[in-house]
This record gives sequence, C-alpha cells and structure tokens, in this order.
Amino acid sequence: MITRNTIKFKVTELPISDVVTKFGGQPNWLEEAQWPISSEIDSPMRFICQIKLTNDLFPGCEGKVAYIFMTDDDEYVDGTWEPDGGENAVIIQPGGKPQIKVRNITTGPTLQDYVEVKGKTGLYPIDIELAVDLSASKDPEFIPEAERFDLADEDYEKYCNKLGGNKIGGTPSFLQGDEFPGNTDDWSLLMQLDSCEVPFSINFGDSGVSYAFINKEGTIGKFLWQCC
Repeated sequence: MITRNTIKFKVTELPISDVVTKFGGQPNWLEEAQWPISSEIDSPMRFICQIKLTNDLFPGCEGKVAYIFMTDDDEYVDGTWEPDGGENAVIIQPGGKPQIKVRNITTGPTLQDYVEVKGKTGLYPIDIELAVDLSASKDPEFIPEAERFDLADEDYEKYCNKLGGNKIGGTPSFLQGDEFPGNTDDWSLLMQLDSCEVPFSINFGDSGVSYAFINKEGTIGKFLWQCC
C-alpha cells in the first residue's frame, strides 16, 4: 500500500506567508525565486501550487518544497500536457535541478476563479489563494496497464475508484495509458489534480487530470496531464 494525503481546499481570508502546501497566491520561495518561463511565448507560467514535502510520503525529502506551474491557459500554446514540452514545470527547493529556463521574479500569474460582478454581465476572473486540509490514507500498489485489463470488471472499477480524487502522494489513476516520466521505480507520484473537482479554473482539456512526479532523489519533478 502507498500512503497518500487527500486534499480538501479551504478559503483563506489572509495571504499565506508560511512555506506550507497551498494553491494559488504567490510562491513562498525557500531560496532565490526560480519562476519558470514558457518556451513558446517567453512569459512566466501560471503558478498552480506549492507542496511541502514530508518523509512519510517522500523519504529523504523532508524540508523541501515543490512548486508547480503551467503556461497561462489564456494563451494558446502546444505542449502544456507534456512532461518535456516546455510549457509546465516542477521546481524543487532546496537542491533542485530546474529542467527549464527560470527567472528571479517573485510575482506572476496565479490561479483564478470566475465570478459574477454586480451590475455587469458575464463572469470575471479573480486571483485566488487556497489553504488545504490533508487527510492520510492508503492507495493500492500500482498495477500496470496490461495487467489492469486482465482484471474482472468489478475489480477494475474498485481499483480505479480507490485511486481517484485530488491527492499528494499515492498511486496515479491514469485516464489514458500509463505515463510515468521514466522507469516506475525511479519516480513517485507527487500530486494528482482532477480539474472537475477543484474550486478554480484550470485547463487540463476535457475533464482532465494532471499528474506531477518527483524522482527518488528529490531533485527533479515532472508534470503532465491527460483528458477524456
């Protein structure tokens, strides 16, 4: 069994200044800011979240923070779904090895929600910041795609249901084919985020789910998403 922390989002009245797990707002950098830049449009990516790593989920990574970004979905670019497409990033501090161009800037695009404004028609974007409550539980071990297809229908459904939801750690529930960044023994699921179950706007395609991964050394992260 693999330990996971299920994510429950909480509205916060004040800006979050501590280095804790959060979504939106602005990153609370442990070291010099390393804001990733879109390879196609040369602009800062949108900040999604920061995740404070702990040894119970990621052995040897206590005290590190992973910062996750994706190119602003208001701009049409290719490659936001690819782990090496140049349009998303996982930055790890301290001791991380960025896989994309970064800049020392502390403020940039962040998560947004769309709300009604009194006296106006349509919905308007507002920047948001969310705290989280995390509850620990266990996921079953990963079953490769070829073996999953051999499961009885009932067992397959039970397996998939156990892996769903927004979580840190655990076992990925891929919508399409298995898509670890490399050998499954070398990578752990960092975060799974279901675009249908979040209180903000984010583009992972049609009912998409994103997956962030971290290598065993805690120095490199990768991000991708799949959709229906």
